[in-house]
Amino acid sequence: MGKYDATMISVLAGGVGAARFLSGLVRIVDPRSVTAIVNTADDTVLHGLNISPDIDTVTYTLANAIDPERGWGLRDETWRAMQSLARFESIRPIGSTAAPTWFNLGDADLATHFYRTSRLQEGASLTQVTDEIRRAFDLQVKIIPMSDDTVSTEVTVANCDSVVSGQTISFQEYFVRYRHSVPVQSVHFRGAETAVFSALSELQTSDVIVIAPSNPIVSIGPLRALAGVDAALSARRESVVAISPIIAGAALKGPADRMLVELGHEASVVGVARLYCDICATLVIDTADQDRMSEIEATGMRCIVTNTVMSDTAIADNLARVTIESVTTRKEPK
Repeated sequence: MGKYDATMISVLAGGVGAARFLSGLVRIVDPRSVTAIVNTADDTVLHGLNISPDIDTVTYTLANAIDPERGWGLRDETWRAMQSLARFESIRPIGSTAAPTWFNLGDADLATHFYRTSRLQEGASLTQVTDEIRRAFDLQVKIIPMSDDTVSTEVTVANCDSVVSGQTISFQEYFVRYRHSVPVQSVHFRGAETAVFSALSELQTSDVIVIAPSNPIVSIGPLRALAGVDAALSARRESVVAISPIIAGAALKGPADRMLVELGHEASVVGVARLYCDICATLVIDTADQDRMSEIEATGMRCIVTNTVMSDTAIADNLARVTIESVTTRKEPK
């Protein structure tokens, strides 16, 4: 670990892929040198509770408290509160949004949302509350929400049977309620025009900036939509490295591949390179895509090939090492 002790690292993060990358990263560097800047456009309010899915996935994963099979929520979870909501379905008035059952919250997980909601109602910022939750889970990594202002991902649906074409729904409805099975016509980040990015100084001063293997559209896209983020990344382009979430034309988890195609992009490492080439100098890809190196390099990016499927801790650790060294070794004096 000593090799990286003086290296300050910021990671643009969203969801399971980012959380798994971070878990490998903190095993090879001092966790105190890492800042996770996390997407909050997936945040929602249900049952009167403020829920921050990506922040919680990062927190629970780094605390080794995540449910390893689902990739979200807490391990050894119980579901009695959600099961008890069923008794209200028959008496709920038409049009009421009370007691939704399509979004599962485990009994232990509820405690996090209770705390977050109460603190926000007391006037604390999301940044303050996130740091308090981080400390409650005894984490040394710095976790910063992308903004203390509300930004919401809205998905406009294309023609399909389950949702009216042209209807705009929240990201959680798209992702959870409809299990990301409906086609996407467009994505909008409501509130991004005025929201203030929380971590500009981290982007300006970090030695390495990593774009985690997260959905480029709905996980990284909201961060990039905030004023000043793309400009800061472009100014530091040689220090920015991204990991492709697309492997052999497919996403390991979630709808990134389908969403890319539906929105007019190529679902491949080359498609990812085209999205990131203006803000990022290096792209890390899986060995399954090594035959596309020249196409990536044609976008003006360097290409690093390694195993990016984090199926065990050794692979996750090596991916973190290769990613960080893709920047730091180029900065070492000859």
